[in-house]
Amino acid sequence: MRRRLGAIALGSLFAKAVGPRRLVSPILWPEAASIPAKAKRVIFLFMAGAPSHLELFDYKPELAKWNGKLPPPDLLKGYRAAFINPNSTLLGPKFKFAKHGQCGAELSELLPHLAEVVDDIAIVKSMSTDAFNHAPGQIFMNTGTQQFGRPSMAHG
Repeated sequence: MRRRLGAIALGSLFAKAVGPRRLVSPILWPEAASIPAKAKRVIFLFMAGAPSHLELFDYKPELAKWNGKLPPPDLLKGYRAAFINPNSTLLGPKFKFAKHGQCGAELSELLPHLAEVVDDIAIVKSMSTDAFNHAPGQIFMNTGTQQFGRPSMAHG
C-alpha cells in the first residue's frame, strides 16, 4: 500500500504517452483489474501538523466511551510508544461527528464543506505502519522507509 499512490501518479504520466489505461495497476492491486478508472485527478494532501484524523474523519466511538479514563490493562499489553506515559487517561474526540452523503462517511463538525461533497472524494483509512512515532511515520509515509534521507516523489 505504501507505494501505490506513487505508482498511480507514475501510471498517469505513462498514460499520457501511451493512451488511457486503468487508474490502478493490476500488479499493485489485482482486484482493481475489473474496475474501470473514473478518477481524473488525485490531490494528495499530507498535512504534518494539521489537526488529528481523530478530530476530522476517523471517528472512534470506543475512544469517546473511554474519554478521561485510564486504558484497560489488556490494551497496553505489548504497547510501545515514545513520550507517552501508560498511566495517562485517554482523550476522546472534542468535536461532534455525523454521517454524511450516501456513503455515510462520518465527518467532524470541523469539516462542514467537505461534508457537502463527501460522495465525490475517497478517504483512505487502511494504511498502517510499524512506526510508532510521528517523525519516522512521516518519513515512511513519504518515502516508503523509516530511514531518513531517502528520496520521495514530489515532496518539498
